[in-house]
Amino acid sequence: MDDLSWLTAKPVAHRGYHDLNDRRWENTLSAFAAAAERGYAIECDVHLSADNVPVVIHDDDLKRLTGTDGFVWQRTVAELATLRVGGTADHVPTLAEVLALVAGRVPLVVELKGTPGHDTGLVASVGALLKTYKGKVAIMSFDHWLIRDFARDVPGIPGGLTAYGRENKLIEAHFSMLAHDLAFTSYAAGDLPNPFVTFVRDRLKMPVITWTIRDQPAIDITFRYADQMTFEGFEPETMRLA
Repeated sequence: MDDLSWLTAKPVAHRGYHDLNDRRWENTLSAFAAAAERGYAIECDVHLSADNVPVVIHDDDLKRLTGTDGFVWQRTVAELATLRVGGTADHVPTLAEVLALVAGRVPLVVELKGTPGHDTGLVASVGALLKTYKGKVAIMSFDHWLIRDFARDVPGIPGGLTAYGRENKLIEAHFSMLAHDLAFTSYAAGDLPNPFVTFVRDRLKMPVITWTIRDQPAIDITFRYADQMTFEGFEPETMRLA
């Protein structure tokens, strides 16, 4: 397995270093700039626009983040660029804009968000952008149908499973994804410990990061059962990390 120590070296800012959507909103260039300036790794979410451009936004529904009706997959990248996030000056950015902004200063973890029937080509489109990116970058997804395309469409980039749960059915499904050459996993902290995370971390020596960490108890769980956290709403340097 390739050395992925860079993936767990620094706390990962969930959707960038935002302020819980007060003035600096999630998944915006402002949030990513703030994370990079502080030296944190960055997690971001990617959907596909109507004209097949990877854009950085968490929800497929535009309402919460832009106040606009409709879905990401119904809008072209030009239309999405006109939408303001949370009424701020920030627009819905493209993944290309985020890569240009970060420019290798800190690691980037790109989560691909599947939308059944509207995500054909998402993995390949992301792969085309990452092919020439010079910084440390990884991809991950909850969506098994996207992960199955990682090795083909994004070769050479570490791919991870984003996951949650302790139920046997979910754990079995997670184990089945190991056939797709996973390099790491990102797991819900509230569902630790569990047999899947214990196996991949202890037996496969696979890095495990947690989501989404908002308080000291969740930090404590992270560093008991995993290697690094994806955090929001606080400054890690003010907390006990052990």
